[in-house]
Amino acid sequence: MTMTLQLNSLKANTGARRRKLRKGRGIAAGQGASCGFGMRGQKSRSGRPTRPGFEGGQMPLYRRVPKLKHFTIVNSKDFSLVNVSALNSLPEGSIVNLDSLVKEGVLTKPKFPLKVLGNGDLKVKLTVQAAAFTEKARTKIETVGGTCEIQ
Repeated sequence: MTMTLQLNSLKANTGARRRKLRKGRGIAAGQGASCGFGMRGQKSRSGRPTRPGFEGGQMPLYRRVPKLKHFTIVNSKDFSLVNVSALNSLPEGSIVNLDSLVKEGVLTKPKFPLKVLGNGDLKVKLTVQAAAFTEKARTKIETVGGTCEIQ
């Protein structure tokens, strides 16, 4: 016999819903008199005056953290960046990669893999080999008749 799931037969698993503790109903109930909040102090008073995040007057964490300006990305991807406009000085039909850009003097410190950005216009047909391209850069290279190869 298979049971179908119906709205009128739904119920919580056993032990999932516990009875509400009735506090302040005498010492026999287990949470009598002070209801588990102790004898004195700010946290025993009715209304519990401290807001979430209150640290006793100390500058709270949510107000301290933004003053750090930004958090460094742990595994950041760094690139040697070149704009499309900088590739106009290269000869037509040449292969452009990190080494050729250093030889031509477009890049000085090739510490990271090459990424081509789409700022400016390209007038020369080139074969560009790089680790990454922006969408704008890819369309500008391919409209001139060049090709984009990812290394």
